[in-house]
Order: sequence, then C-alpha cells, then structure tokens
Amino acid sequence: MNAIPVVLFAYARPEHLRRVLGCLRENAVPLIYAFADGAKGRNDASAVAATRALLRGIDWTEVRFVERPENLGLGRNVLAGVTEVAAQHEAFVVWEDDLVCVPGTYAWLCAALAHYAGDEHVMSVTAWTHPRVTPAGIGTEPYGDARAESWVWGAWARSWRRMNEGNALTKARRAIERGLPAGAYGADLPAMARDEERKNLWAVRWIYHHLACGGLCLRPPWSMVEHIGFDRSATNAAAALGWDNPPLRPAPPVAWPALREHPDCRRLWEAAYPGGWRRLWLRLRARLNSP
Repeated sequence: MNAIPVVLFAYARPEHLRRVLGCLRENAVPLIYAFADGAKGRNDASAVAATRALLRGIDWTEVRFVERPENLGLGRNVLAGVTEVAAQHEAFVVWEDDLVCVPGTYAWLCAALAHYAGDEHVMSVTAWTHPRVTPAGIGTEPYGDARAESWVWGAWARSWRRMNEGNALTKARRAIERGLPAGAYGADLPAMARDEERKNLWAVRWIYHHLACGGLCLRPPWSMVEHIGFDRSATNAAAALGWDNPPLRPAPPVAWPALREHPDCRRLWEAAYPGGWRRLWLRLRARLNSP
C-alpha cells in the first residue's frame, strides 16, 4: 500500500489548527490534502486568512492545498473532499482542525488500514474512543463497533464508494430493513438523520452507511485523540460536552484480532444517548414514508 494521506479539513480556527499541525508533524505524516473552507463574510474573513496562511506555511511534508472559494460548511466540505481523495487513493485518514493526538497515532491507523484492507466487513478504523462507550475488560487489543466514528478515522476507497448513494435517511431505511430499530446505537441518530440537510451534517450518513451495510469500525482499546474544539468557535461540536477524554495514553501495541463486533457496543451507545427514541422514530418514519 502506498503512503496513506491525511485529509485535513480546516476553516477559521488558526490557534486550534496550529496545535493539530504540530501533532501531524510529530507523527511524520508524509502527505496532507488540506481543504480550507471559505469565509461566511467579514466576521470570519481574517480567521480564515490566518488559517490558510498556516496551511501554506507547511514546509515539513507534501501538501496538496484546496482553498474553497465559498463557505461550504463542514458537511459539504467533508463529503466533497473525502470523495475527491478516495478517487485517487485506496486508503486515507481524515482529520479536522480541532483534533490532537499522541505520537504513533498515524502509524497505528496506517497499520490497521494495511492489515484489514482485504476484509470488506471492516469499513473503517479510528483512533478515538471514550470510557463511556469502551467495553470493559478488552485489555490492549482493538475491538469492532458497528457505530462508525468521525473524530480521526481512516477508511478505504472501497468503503467510501457508495457513501453518496442516498442521504442519511435513505441509509437509515436500509438499516431498519436489516432489522435494526430506530434507537439502535443511540437515540441521537434518528434526529441527526432528519436534520442532515438543514444542519449540513455528514457523520450521521457515515454511521448509517455502516449500519446499512453491516460493516464495522475498528476502535482502539483507549483513545489516542482528544477534541480541543469544545468552545464558542466550534461549528458542530459545541453540543458534545461531556465527551472529553482522560489524559491521553501512548498508542497501544499493534495487534490485530479477527474482527467482530463486541457484544456490549450497542448497549453502551444506547446508554450514552438514551431516551425519547420512539418519538423520534415516529417522526423519522413519517419522513421515510413521505412522497
């Protein structure tokens, strides 16, 4: 497998991005595709310009830089950027401008992508997990989870290829046809699927893409990644309070089990995002059945 690129999405948080770039340099990332979103107007123009200046100033690795002429928002930017890179590379790692990591994270993800490249049941890998959703007693080995991840993750062109065939609601319907109830893997999912277009989301489609295909996400036994963007400058993460990790530990050893879903994953996600899913399901079903 050739060098695996990092697909980096940035917008208007130069101080966050500066820390992220430090991590990527420390991890010796050999190639970055940087997609810089455009400004919404005068209020964010200077922050966008500062962000782009940081990306143009990278001199320690190869960078392929795309400056969006308009503001796409995170959802459209990610969908378009990953699709572009997936057309050129068989595997890739996706990063956003508010996610920092420990040394060895990129190497661990690349090793996982190389090992599971031929296993179509494994659709993605990630460097993030959290004690709230990590099964007890797993030791130092990674585990399989049917709920995909959007915070520092990697995938293959094969698993992204059908991502744009339908939206989150379409993929939710397919997951339901496979026998999953609406609240499976968290009551947050039906609401996000309903709001995908209005809120310019992308991750809920990726999650339902896994659930519709019966695919797995490989998660580490502990997190190598922390989100530093839980502040007023966040675009989509401000509501994710309560998901900050304990102090990060070094990357786990490279050990790749024959992957199957851990039996506790669904229960843990449903406990993390409980309540009200039957009402949300009725609203989702009305959307699915509407002309």
